[in-house]
Amino acid sequence: MNGYLKESNFMMVEEGFTTRDLLENLLVELCQANGQQAFFVADLGDIVKKHLHFLKALPRVKPYFPVKCNGSEGVIRLLAELGTGFACANKAELTWVQSLGVPADKIFYSSPCKQIAHIKHAASHGVQLMTFDNEVELSKVARSHSHARMLLGITADSCPSAHPMAFGTTLRSCRQLLETAKEQAVEVVGVSFHLGSHGLEPQAFTQAVAAAQLAFEMGTELGHQMHLLDIGGGFAGAEDTRARFEEVTATINSALDLYFPEGCGVEVIATPGRFYVSSAFTLATSITAREEAPAEQPGSDGRWDGGIGLTMCLSLFQPKGFSDSVSPLQKPCPELPLHRSSFWGPPGDPEDRIADGLELPELQVGDWLIFEGMGAYTTASALPGGCPQPHITYAMSRLAWKTLQLFQGKPPQTEDERESICTPLSCGWEMAESLCVSPVFTPASII
Repeated sequence: MNGYLKESNFMMVEEGFTTRDLLENLLVELCQANGQQAFFVADLGDIVKKHLHFLKALPRVKPYFPVKCNGSEGVIRLLAELGTGFACANKAELTWVQSLGVPADKIFYSSPCKQIAHIKHAASHGVQLMTFDNEVELSKVARSHSHARMLLGITADSCPSAHPMAFGTTLRSCRQLLETAKEQAVEVVGVSFHLGSHGLEPQAFTQAVAAAQLAFEMGTELGHQMHLLDIGGGFAGAEDTRARFEEVTATINSALDLYFPEGCGVEVIATPGRFYVSSAFTLATSITAREEAPAEQPGSDGRWDGGIGLTMCLSLFQPKGFSDSVSPLQKPCPELPLHRSSFWGPPGDPEDRIADGLELPELQVGDWLIFEGMGAYTTASALPGGCPQPHITYAMSRLAWKTLQLFQGKPPQTEDERESICTPLSCGWEMAESLCVSPVFTPASII
């Protein structure tokens, strides 16, 4: 073991002890303490599962986890233990990751738009790998970081089926930027692209890898030692996207074999965020206020009849991570009428509306709601409206912990341990089923 993650960093649970059990136990404690603060339950075993699956699906690709997706301590410690790299977007993320002991050579300063002070901080702390897509950024690096190793960011515009991204240069501009880098003695070592995750077609990766190969040729012609390709993120992490993930990764492998065949000397990295953490986190949040308002409901004849609409204020506002999977803690009785409901965060923010039009049973102040799939972009250190950061309870099954140790090369110590780890690490999703605790329950309503 590398020492980043210890048993004291999480709650060890036995097989059969579910996320639902943890939630109910924690809620009992909160009720006894008269507490209504929202909290997360994070299944670290689910992240172990995702990592093993990623390595199986993309054997040539080294993952660098984007810290902005989920910078919580348990997640960073676990991924460091698993040996991933980290993609940091600013000085604060660089400082945080390095404070946990992650070495500089496993950090990628991935933002294409960096403050000079942050570039100097990276230089003084040994972080060399960075990205750029314009001459201004190149000049900043040339003045502030003489040992930087740069990746040229190319835009998704080179790939018609990709989701448009804000950063990246076109192939037409690549040669000029590579020439400027050579003139300014900036070392360019490869190419980076990020296609987004908005209904991305797998074929977009083929087009992007082909464009990257052309940029590689330009760089090599100009004397740059091109040997690193970053294929970005965009990998969905929900349980119902397995087939999609397999399709995308199969396309990536084919494109890499075609344009960057094994043995060509090119190392490939990626920045999967949602894939690793989305399904690992479950959020519990309580209703702190409610209001009834007349609402129009469709009658049996197609006309709208009068009814009751509910507007409810939750104990936590999650603008980026709101899940479309929401349920009351207790399953509603089928005979109870449903009401058209709205969710709002705590007052004080002009954009605190979370969701409208949910068909839910009548809920009261103090009732708790469960949001599944809340691991990505939900753990910011400063939330709108002055909300405190919710507490995170980390849990991992004993089997997942033993599997992590085996992955690190520590053999099982007893016969019982050897018998409990009977599935090969390389079997991906099949093995994963026994690693993670089961979901809370099937959502009562999906928006």
